[in-house]
Amino acid sequence: MVSTLCYAQYPEEKADEKPTLKIGGAVRFNYNLSTWKDDQLKRGGDLGYDVFRLNVESEYKGIKLNAEFRHYSQAFGGAFLKQGWFQYDFSENSQIQVGLHQVPFGIQQYNSNNWFFNITYYVGFEDDHDMGVKYIHDNGRWQWQAAYYKSAEEFVFSSAEASPNRYSYDITGRNKENNQLDFKLVRRMGDSLSHELGASLQGGLLYNLDTERNGNRYAAALHYEYKPTSSPWGVKLQAMLYRINPQYAAGADLGFVEMGAYGANYNVATRGEMYTASLAYHLPIATRLLQGITFYNNYGYYNKQVDGFENTHMNVLGALFTAGPMYIYTDAAFGFNQPWLGPEWTNSLALGTPGDTDWHMRFNINMGYYF
Repeated sequence: MVSTLCYAQYPEEKADEKPTLKIGGAVRFNYNLSTWKDDQLKRGGDLGYDVFRLNVESEYKGIKLNAEFRHYSQAFGGAFLKQGWFQYDFSENSQIQVGLHQVPFGIQQYNSNNWFFNITYYVGFEDDHDMGVKYIHDNGRWQWQAAYYKSAEEFVFSSAEASPNRYSYDITGRNKENNQLDFKLVRRMGDSLSHELGASLQGGLLYNLDTERNGNRYAAALHYEYKPTSSPWGVKLQAMLYRINPQYAAGADLGFVEMGAYGANYNVATRGEMYTASLAYHLPIATRLLQGITFYNNYGYYNKQVDGFENTHMNVLGALFTAGPMYIYTDAAFGFNQPWLGPEWTNSLALGTPGDTDWHMRFNINMGYYF
């Protein structure tokens, strides 16, 4: 839904300076069937509420607003802001954003094609949103972004532990992210700019609530993306590494930190590498009900660099059906030491389950009406 608010014009106000307001959103429901849940298998799966979201975009006198509010069930974190920032465009090629916005790291907006994202999301490196300021310059062939983040999604302005009621994964528990710098450079090639090469760097501090000292963390990534306008194929490739060095009390470092989102925390290895590969094919369909199907396979490998920790694999095979305002993701998601795709939640992305790890599968259908 789009609405334009037209107020009485002040004498000095130009016609093109009237405020504008765009309102949209989505309602989504979810069906899933998980192979490791015996009771769910006996029921034939479950169908339930996923999320209601509200999107707002506004502009007045050159200042823009972009915000997205989401309301999940209480078990998945309840209601919170996914993103929200003020924006000013210096020119057609450059802008500044201030507030809660996407961290410029790796393939954007998503390093995946499916509803589950890729393994990078679950360690805070895909569609991550933090609080700070970001400058973007994009002339088509080249794009660079530089950002400073004072904190992640901060809801408690004190020394209390960070809340896991948030959209994107951040470090929680007895550590708090702070003073993070990001830089990303992208080069697009080809007549239609369909080939993209990119490099990303990230570094920041990590404040420990017990020792009251700052540790540090850093990450780097290289990526390639093929997204042509004239071909049905799409490719996403990314390799990255990260290191987290918390300032625990002597003898307290077990090789992991807590991370949280959607109302719950789990443990993640402090050192690792991630390799992801995604292939997609779009089939246009000219019918009244169905306009297209996008088939995809997204694979992610998480190589933990902590002795004794088992590695993680994730693969999602599926299809996106586009039907007017509806987007229907149908996924078969396979996980090996993946907390959302197996019975072990707390330690899947840290120690894992040595000697007792199996592949598990979750069949998932997400039905969303976007307005």
